[in-house]
Amino acid sequence: MLQTSLSLDNAALILKLLGDKTRLTMVKLLDTNDCCVCEFVEMFKMSQPSISQHLRKLRDVGLVKEERRGQWIFYSLNKEQEHYSFIQQILEQLPNQDERLKVLEENGTRITCC
Repeated sequence: MLQTSLSLDNAALILKLLGDKTRLTMVKLLDTNDCCVCEFVEMFKMSQPSISQHLRKLRDVGLVKEERRGQWIFYSLNKEQEHYSFIQQILEQLPNQDERLKVLEENGTRITCC
């Protein structure tokens, strides 16, 4: 993908969104996994409206996308977003978060439906 120049305003907006630990963790997880709101609720021990608010902020700037699968809406990182290469450089510096998903699987709370 052709790297477009990132304005200071766009960089500041992305960094502000990722400056929240919950959103940063969500984005790291969504880089390699699709997740449902209810999985994040369980994972972060937060209310569904709080999780939805975090996801809305990420979706509004195009960082995440959603896909309906039956009754569930799954979120994933939008790798076609024009500034994904900038985000990817940040995510590569972070520790893997897949252990959070393993805990959900062990507890039987990981959504596996399609």
